[in-house]
Amino acid sequence: MKRNETLNSKGVILDTTVPTYTRFKWPKAVPPLSKEQQFISDDFMKYWHEQLPRRYGAVEKFNHTYALRHLPSESRWRTLELGAGIGAHLAFEPLDRQEYHCIELRESMAEEIRRRFPSAITVTGDCQKRIPYDDAYFDRVVVIHVLEHLPNLPGAIDEVARVLKPGGIFCVVLPCDPGLAYEIARKISAERLFRAKYKMPYRWLARREHINSPAEIMQQIRRKFEIFDTAYFPLHVPLVNVNLCIGVTARKSHLALAA
Repeated sequence: MKRNETLNSKGVILDTTVPTYTRFKWPKAVPPLSKEQQFISDDFMKYWHEQLPRRYGAVEKFNHTYALRHLPSESRWRTLELGAGIGAHLAFEPLDRQEYHCIELRESMAEEIRRRFPSAITVTGDCQKRIPYDDAYFDRVVVIHVLEHLPNLPGAIDEVARVLKPGGIFCVVLPCDPGLAYEIARKISAERLFRAKYKMPYRWLARREHINSPAEIMQQIRRKFEIFDTAYFPLHVPLVNVNLCIGVTARKSHLALAA
């Protein structure tokens, strides 16, 4: 892999090499970030979460309303959201009907959830490692635009299966990346914002963030769960190249229950 370098606004040299990954093989070796790159990554992640609902409302509406299509039938239930960001999804949830828990990797973003939604129980942690809850603790797990980021995707799926009750609902929203429509949309949205803010190329960060394809994610979900609903946005046809997002809802498979 050829090493590419660029200067940031402070004159610091950053490695902007675009990483590549072997499909359907985990854990994926994501190149380490320098201190400066880590700051940019964390800063832009928070900035993007703030800008997305303001600028791209139609996509955000699908992201957050799809997860509400299949709520538990009980009068009250327990939900876990993985990678909850700054709490954007919580604004759509009927929080008065459930006990809502969040896991977020970045402490600065977890603090924002605690500030905005003090009724939710928010924990800082890595969902690819052991989730800090007992077996069969949750009725529902929600994951919105997170699974594509995980180097150890199978580990996260195993943990979801562990903490879900028998018959529990697993709801996922993921990007159609790689895909033609998604690549075009990224050019005029996240990439444009990133270049304007940091005055540097974006693809090095995009390719180290979205490391799992839709096919890989669906394969891993099916390994532990039975998918009973899918939805493609915005064209509603089951083709990755012409859509931006996919919603997937599943339950534990009989094999997983017996394991």
